[in-house]
Amino acid sequence: WAHWPLPPSAGFVVGHAGLYQALVMFAVAYFIIGMTVLSVCAIATNGALDAGGAYYMISRALGPEFGGSIGIMFFLANVCGSALYVLGLVEAVVDSFGITPGQETGTGVHVLPQSYWYELLYGTVLLALCLLVCLVGASIYAKATFLIFLIVAAVLGTVLVSFFATRPLQVPIHLPNANGTETDNGSFTGFSLSTLRDNLGGKYRVDYTTGQMMSFSSVFAVMFNGCTGIMAGSNMSGDLKRPSYSIPRGTISAVLFTYLVYNLLAFLMCATCNRVLLQKDYGFLRDISIFPPLVTVGIYAATLSAAMSNLIGASRILYALARDDLFGRALALAKKTSASGNPVMAVILSWLVVQLVLFSGKLNTIASVVTIFFLLVYATVNLACLALEWASAPNFRPTFRYFTWHTCLLGIAGCCVMMFLISPVSASASLGFLLLLLLALHYLSPSSTWGYISQALIFHQVRKYLLMLDVRKDHVKFWRPQMLLMVQNPRGSARLIDFVNDLKKSGLYVLGHVELQDLDMLPSDPLQPQQDSWLSLVDKLNVKAFVSLTLAPSVRHGVRQLLFTSGLGGMRPNTLVLGFYDDEAPQDGLARHPAFTSAREEEVPLGFPPLRAPTSPKLLSAREYVGIVADALKMLRNVLLARQLESLDKAWELRRAASPPPTIHVWPVNLLRPDSARYADTCSLFLLQMACVLNMARAWRRARLRLFLCVEAGTMPHAQEEKLRQLLKDLRIQAQIQLVPWDAITRLHWQTCQGPLGGPGEEEEEEEGVVNFPSNTTQVSDEYVCAANKLVLEQSPAPAVRFLYLPRPPADTSLYPLYLHQLELLTRGLGPTVLVHGVSAVTSTQL
Repeated sequence: WAHWPLPPSAGFVVGHAGLYQALVMFAVAYFIIGMTVLSVCAIATNGALDAGGAYYMISRALGPEFGGSIGIMFFLANVCGSALYVLGLVEAVVDSFGITPGQETGTGVHVLPQSYWYELLYGTVLLALCLLVCLVGASIYAKATFLIFLIVAAVLGTVLVSFFATRPLQVPIHLPNANGTETDNGSFTGFSLSTLRDNLGGKYRVDYTTGQMMSFSSVFAVMFNGCTGIMAGSNMSGDLKRPSYSIPRGTISAVLFTYLVYNLLAFLMCATCNRVLLQKDYGFLRDISIFPPLVTVGIYAATLSAAMSNLIGASRILYALARDDLFGRALALAKKTSASGNPVMAVILSWLVVQLVLFSGKLNTIASVVTIFFLLVYATVNLACLALEWASAPNFRPTFRYFTWHTCLLGIAGCCVMMFLISPVSASASLGFLLLLLLALHYLSPSSTWGYISQALIFHQVRKYLLMLDVRKDHVKFWRPQMLLMVQNPRGSARLIDFVNDLKKSGLYVLGHVELQDLDMLPSDPLQPQQDSWLSLVDKLNVKAFVSLTLAPSVRHGVRQLLFTSGLGGMRPNTLVLGFYDDEAPQDGLARHPAFTSAREEEVPLGFPPLRAPTSPKLLSAREYVGIVADALKMLRNVLLARQLESLDKAWELRRAASPPPTIHVWPVNLLRPDSARYADTCSLFLLQMACVLNMARAWRRARLRLFLCVEAGTMPHAQEEKLRQLLKDLRIQAQIQLVPWDAITRLHWQTCQGPLGGPGEEEEEEEGVVNFPSNTTQVSDEYVCAANKLVLEQSPAPAVRFLYLPRPPADTSLYPLYLHQLELLTRGLGPTVLVHGVSAVTSTQL
């Protein structure tokens, strides 16, 4: 039935449900509709509307995934609704002019044969009439609906007068059954208290048009279709001159008017018509009318208007979907329009789908499906308004202010509850279909420029929770690495970026880059054009990282800026990761990275410059590089130096034969300070933690940790091993301990321990976790460092990656080059190696 209040729908409802339940149904239906109308009006007055109505509102508010999937559901709802009204009109026509069994052909006005195929033919003819009107365009449709409005208004006036003017009468009812025709008598009693009492309660019977037993949910499903016209105006948003003005006023007026009329009609029918008449003759108003032909014309006109309204609404939704290219070529045909802008192909395609639905036959068989679809659309409209309200975006300021998030939430709850009350199976199937569409659009649809409400909501929630993240409540039990990886050029750091992603353990991960330029000498910020390239790199490499770019006169100043400013609140980097400073020629690993092997060659660069030529000067000196490490330690940041990580083929290492599994070698002793070989200082424990974190990453779970314990003769190695094993047990770290004799190595140290800054007698005392590096770097010779490098290298089998202790840089900045030289000797030829220095306690044995 139409979006104008049609008497037959009210008679059907009160006949089965009674007055009390009918009023409850109207109240529930119009409560849901009222909440949805408020949301529609809010969205409609928040900016310019285009074609598509509810689809346009939802897609621009919730994004293409929700918009496209709900658009399809709304299209199907309008298609099925159009078929429903056509079938209702066929039923009304056949009821008036059809030949009942046993009746002579041509008797009176009963001239139309009745059968499934004949009724399908009548429906096809009526649908073709709707098609012709819609093909002409929105202007002729608007004129036709205004004419129909006048007719329906006249019919309503006649019906209301008839309840008072018609005298009591008996109405013969002829119903077909298996044995021929069943005859019964319905009564129009006039206003009678006895009739009213009999019609107060519900008496559900078999629906004579479908043969199905009626219930509260099935009657509500049919009744609710008479209320779905609230979207008729918004569906025509692309054809209205001022949609933001017309939609709120027209929709609210229609809802209030129809609600009052439905309730009035329900009361008048219950007070004047007995139950037999209401349940067995849905066209009884013709019999009691003072001018029966006008009622017939009104019913036909209103139902035809509803069918046209849904057909033209479906075509506009389909056209909007096609124009947005959410489904690619599948809907390309629906984009074509006439010279006047009427989407004729969308109208024709919608007509074809309605024609297919007509094969279902009886209108009540598809009523519940239509109702479920409309309720789903209404719930999503409310969800869109709720999301906009909760996001608190400054640009969401609709001129219609009579709504709150409470009304949106009530509308969503009402729609969801009624969906499952009407038909749990249909509701579940509809939600499943919606979920499939959401997933398909999420992965297949192109990105849009509409803006995503999810981003606004995420921002709102993240800001709220960041404010709640109090750094004063940090505890070592819940420590996690929060990494700042400095990248000069991603072309030479692709595998390092991927490796650090495995090290972050759900912590913050920031890719930092320093651009050596002076903003005073530039016309604009040069970093803005680079931002998209870096974000595309993050997407392509599939790492969970943020990007932070800065301008600075030197790399060291830039890293300081990023260490001071990166992150927000309790989410700030606590660990700095640098590539190693050496003379090796950089290799372009980006093109060889698995993420790019399937890409076209022109897509690989992502806007990054080519790598530095081996003969070109470096952007920073060795002294500046070590200064960056010293700065980070002064700022209480942990430091990781990664060498030859670009040679780490993680996919090969982790997918090779299961026996033996790949290993991770861990050396938690300061090899540049053999006289201080301790395993339980802060730095050693941090090194153990980082190796364990890598082993916990999904891609590295097959790997095995191997911990090397350097022992000297006469030092009770087994006691040291047992102590270390107990420490690993307390820390819940599973690792194999391997004893490594290094008497020959330490002998080299003691033979060459004299240096320009003094011998061992001048060595300063060492605090917990702090090494006296001014003496350290001059007390070990290159011969000793090379021997330590050989010791590490000889441990077989070769690991996937090694973790080594990184000493603190010397306080004397003139010794920075020597410090870096010894680190280079220590790690030369070791393959993928990570030098680690920790300054914060990160392990806990407490529950």
